[in-house]
Amino acid sequence: MRSRLPATWIRLALPCALLVLAGCAPAPIYKNSAAIVAAPFQVAQAPERYASAPVIWGGRIVQVTNLADHSEIELLAYPLDSSQRPRVNDSGNGRFIAVMSGFVEPLDYPAGALMTVSGRLDGSRAGKVGAADYVFPLVNAMQAHVWTAAEMSRGHSDVHFGVGLGIGIH
Repeated sequence: MRSRLPATWIRLALPCALLVLAGCAPAPIYKNSAAIVAAPFQVAQAPERYASAPVIWGGRIVQVTNLADHSEIELLAYPLDSSQRPRVNDSGNGRFIAVMSGFVEPLDYPAGALMTVSGRLDGSRAGKVGAADYVFPLVNAMQAHVWTAAEMSRGHSDVHFGVGLGIGIH
């Protein structure tokens, strides 16, 4: 008589393995139950439609501008992963400006760093990207997080499954 142990083992091991892999990804940093899913380029086309809407957006810092009573951080937006980290391998979703109260130290928000912002839309502003005209959605930032390299790699395994040939350079 043939043993059923291997089939039973596989039925038990597969769900356990999936739970372990799912547990590796960090949890989202902000509560996102009420955040809208529209991308910055969509909001820029009809800012009045999204007035005061809550957002959780992220992207790559382009520049920081400190003004008399607040600071503005321009970001190139990217979609967020399940942990609310910007997915820089995806295409950009437009640009937006995170408006932060008080003075922001530019060394804490360096150009090129990845950042996630939680806040509310507060209109838009015409500006320029290079010589091109551009409409920037404004996010009144309540919370902001600059991601470290270690945080960006956490939960991303170097183990990949598939069929075929692959070349990885690190």
